[in-house]
Amino acid sequence: MQKIELILQKRELSFDDIVRMLASSKEEAQLLFNKAYETMCRERGDKVYLRGLIEISNFCSKDCYYCGIRKSNNNVKRYIVTDEEVLESARYAYEHQYGSVVIQGGELSSPAWTERIEKIIREIKKIGDSSLGITLSLGEQDEETYRRWYEAGAHRYLLRIETTDRDLFAKIHPADGNHTFERRLEALYLLRKIGYQVGTGVMIGLPGQSLESLARDLLFMKEFDIDMCGMGPYIEHKETPMYAQRHLLLPPLERFFLSIKMVAILRLLMPDVNIAATTAMETLHPEGRALAFKAGANVVMPNITPLAYRENYLLYENKAGVLDDYEVARSKIISDIHKAGLKPGLSEWGDSLHYKRRTGK
Repeated sequence: MQKIELILQKRELSFDDIVRMLASSKEEAQLLFNKAYETMCRERGDKVYLRGLIEISNFCSKDCYYCGIRKSNNNVKRYIVTDEEVLESARYAYEHQYGSVVIQGGELSSPAWTERIEKIIREIKKIGDSSLGITLSLGEQDEETYRRWYEAGAHRYLLRIETTDRDLFAKIHPADGNHTFERRLEALYLLRKIGYQVGTGVMIGLPGQSLESLARDLLFMKEFDIDMCGMGPYIEHKETPMYAQRHLLLPPLERFFLSIKMVAILRLLMPDVNIAATTAMETLHPEGRALAFKAGANVVMPNITPLAYRENYLLYENKAGVLDDYEVARSKIISDIHKAGLKPGLSEWGDSLHYKRRTGK
């Protein structure tokens, strides 16, 4: 088996190299993290970009087996943030030098929802004379909807593939025709066609998931030529069918370290993309964000959803920072960025350099 030091000297990483790095010991992985951090600083600079996260609604038309806000969970209090509350959160982001906002929510599709999101995007663009960048993460939609939101002013879209292992994908979704791998892939291609900076990601540490499967996930992201990535450890929720498989999971810290290995390897495979340090990482490790930054992540999404709603947007249990107010969350994140020897990219969109190089835009 090749040593990690020799693998890290290669210009091109093979499938076997990736599997070997995912299987690396904690000591070996530190070499990987150091290399990824150096690569990030060289290719993307020493800044971490802040995106204020607004969890606009926990209503969802999908019934994914892993998700706490799945349609069939009758024990969650459903909500939709009002337009004015969304704009108030966006104004907070602008005034506190967050360069962008992320509008995330359960998957809804209707003419009224399309129009509402379009209106909100246009209103956000008026804040600070179009100063805020806008990322959407609102699930699978048709081409017209994606296009209307893009033309209104959203320019990034995150749609996780969850896993590229089709057998595993089928096991974590209902077999009802509305939760297919093909639909998810088609949506990603539509986003690319329209012109978005396209982001995707996977869950790491799913029951039955192999290192080989994760290696294929990483190669899919490289082959699809993504612009940004948001991925993190799978964390169970008691109100989901997959909770019955919790005995098959890796221990939380193993899932966490596997997740930041994925971040580091993607940084080596795609040096100029944007990679998020996700809340799930912070949930499994008290220094999760700072360690993700030191493994090559350069984006973070502090939660600026109104506090009254946050406890009802739980895709998984024990979510970190749910009760932190805006100022506490911001302070913690700035501290984590500095701990990693980096700087906050304040009042900057921090767009994907990969997108700029890929499209010339």
